[in-house]
Amino acid sequence: MITRDIANFVAHARTLAPDFGPATARAAFLVSPDGFMRAEQSAQDNRYMADAGAFDTGAALREHHALQRALSRDVPVVCFPGDEATPDAVFPNNVFATARVEGEARLIVGRMRHEVRQREARRPDIRGFFRDTLGYAEVDLSSQPHPCELTGALVIDRARGIGFCGLSERCDEVGAARMHDAFGLRATLLFDLAPGEYHTNVLLAVLAGRAALIHPGGVEAPGLTSALEALYPGGVMALTDAEQAAFAGNAIALAAGKVWMSRRAHEALRPATVAGLAAVGFAVHSVALDAIEAGGGSLRCCVAEIF
Repeated sequence: MITRDIANFVAHARTLAPDFGPATARAAFLVSPDGFMRAEQSAQDNRYMADAGAFDTGAALREHHALQRALSRDVPVVCFPGDEATPDAVFPNNVFATARVEGEARLIVGRMRHEVRQREARRPDIRGFFRDTLGYAEVDLSSQPHPCELTGALVIDRARGIGFCGLSERCDEVGAARMHDAFGLRATLLFDLAPGEYHTNVLLAVLAGRAALIHPGGVEAPGLTSALEALYPGGVMALTDAEQAAFAGNAIALAAGKVWMSRRAHEALRPATVAGLAAVGFAVHSVALDAIEAGGGSLRCCVAEIF
């Protein structure tokens, strides 16, 4: 099922057991912020990106190293080098993703909207690592014309095999359908993002298949919060404008009892949000990423999951 009908989506999704696959990844990979700088093409539709003077490559490299060390407490973490020709590559989850579909391990390569990010999809080292070293089949969406920026646009509940896909200039309906097929999902809900928003994953996080953080004002889908509450009863936290602006929605669970976000996001959380997460078994962990957040993304954007 792939639909805009929230009621039908929820009715179907509630029949699905959490047996699609592991709720969290078995490993992760990052791309180092070598040559980290403002990408003017990406800035056209990423309102979160700072001015060029706010970029500090040295600070970003130090933060990124600390991030890799922190996440490695939960899963093995591989880091590929960056490249001055691809200044946004520190956010690889938009370009590369993995899935297991009917027993087949897949590397999925997305179609990026901007040419500066399309260069990332051509990297032979990342493709070769998954194809030749790990034996993953490659599903290459990068050469077709419909933007589909993977787990930036599509937030996935890996346990149930369901997706929440926000449409914008970074992902259209055809691109969403191609991702739905590539990930082998059972059901995907489509909705429009609010004007000025570019990716779903700065507005919504599904955590280990049992909780969700959502900023209702960032989506043009009034019933989305209620849908999430039906699927994750007692586990949905609505983020305020201030929490979302600090990137609290750009969070990820790599282990059953932890949610990771940036230090700025963590410090912006209201006590009620922290308590809500604790009530469903999540402790908040964070890493300072102020320099990296100048690029218009945060911790979840840095993490490409390996399933």
